[in-house]
Order: sequence, then structure tokens, then C-alpha cells
Amino acid sequence: MTWFQTIILSIVEGLTEFLPVSSTGHMIIAQGIMGMKSDDFIKAFTVIIQFGAILSVLVLYWKRFLQSLDFYWKLLIAVIPALVIGFLASDFIDSLLGSVWVVAAMLIIGGVFMLFVDKWFTYSEKGEPKMTNSKAIKIGLIQCIAMIPGVSRSMVTIVGGMAQKFSRKTAAEFSFFLAVPTMAAASGYKFLKLLLKDDSRQILTDHISLLIVGNIIAFIVAMAAIKFFIEFLTKYGFKAFGYYRILAGLVILILLYLGYHLEV
Repeated sequence: MTWFQTIILSIVEGLTEFLPVSSTGHMIIAQGIMGMKSDDFIKAFTVIIQFGAILSVLVLYWKRFLQSLDFYWKLLIAVIPALVIGFLASDFIDSLLGSVWVVAAMLIIGGVFMLFVDKWFTYSEKGEPKMTNSKAIKIGLIQCIAMIPGVSRSMVTIVGGMAQKFSRKTAAEFSFFLAVPTMAAASGYKFLKLLLKDDSRQILTDHISLLIVGNIIAFIVAMAAIKFFIEFLTKYGFKAFGYYRILAGLVILILLYLGYHLEV
């Protein structure tokens, strides 16, 4: 993998991880356009640079992570469904991850859905509700839908929060907070699996500089993306992201039709 490819993939990860547009789908597009064939290091790279994106949430919202033990309790409750279902259905999830067609279809279907989200889920006129254990676990259950590649974890968790009568901003911020334990667990698990393989450990060691730079870029870009997203979502809602998702899904289908080699 070249330095140019490292920079592009890291920017794509930082831009799309917390936006409701599917980072998986955009990684597929980026790798396909650059003619990259997925190998052990590229798969490891796309997992490891997620830690840079996770760190951006901790830095931007560090005060929220120090506010109370109840905050962590709500996150724990919300992340349990994904941990359980992810463990029990890991083989099925891996089979879906192997299909670029599934990613393209979910991008388009999710995009159409997002065109109507703002009308279907409205903020309670009585004011912002309190995050309860019940609401947290409901959002956590909805998050499990994002195990289907191309759905977007950000999209379903924000919509899950809006379904509980939270404002778009509050739902988005809880989605960011929930991403920390969810992504850390998923990425950490994949990373440990890589470390257990002797050849993978050597590959990571040989490319440590690419991994460091990739995480730094993903961290910086993700911070900017989160700030932009909160402001944009609060003012304009989801419709623009819906159209964008449909376009991204069609791009994948066009690339497949043109014979590009695309892999998840």
C-alpha cells in the first residue's frame, strides 16, 4: 500500500465513520477506484485506523465522559445487544461482509429511508426526554441492524434516538458516545485475531509508520466531520444524506458493471 493510498483511505474513514453514509461502502469505492486488491494488511489497516476515529469522540466530548457513572451505565446497557448478537451471529455477519452487492443495496435502501426520517420522527414538543435504561437498550437493539454492511451504524443509532423522541443533535451525540465502546470492542476483537497470527504480526510491524499516520489523519478528519455533521444535521436534517447514500450505492453498482475489482 502506497502513502497516497494510506492518506486517501484514512481521510475516507475519518469523513464517513460518524456520518450516516456507511464507511464500509466508501472504503469499497475508494479501494476500487484506486485499484487496490484487499490483502491482510489492507484489512488490518481499515480496522486499526478506526481507533483514531474513536479517539476524536473522546477528545471532542471529554467533559461528557467525566460527568457521571450513570453515563457509562447507559452506554454499557446500549452496547450489550451488539456484543451478544455479534458473538452469536459472527459467521452470518462475515458472510454478509463478503458481498459488495449487499453493501450497495443497503446504501440505496437506507438512502430512500432517510428521505422520510425527518417527517416520521419528530422532536417532542414537551422538551428533551431523559435517557433511561429502557431508551438506551432500545437504541442498542436498533444498533444491531448496522451489522449488515452498508446500513451505517451512525444512521440507525441516530434514528433510534429520534424514535425515542430525542432531538437530532442529542440523538447524534449519543450515537457518537455509543460508537466508542461498540467500535472499540469490534475493532479490538479483530485486532487481537490478527495479533494471534504470526504472519499478521510481522505485516503490522513492517508497516507501523503507515498505521500511525493513518490513525492521525483519521483522528483529525473525524473531529472536523463530527463538528460539521452536528451543525448540518441540526439545521437541515437527513434528506441530503439520503440522496448522497443513493448516489454512493449507484456508484458501487456502476463500478461493478464496469468491471472494477471491489472487495469489502
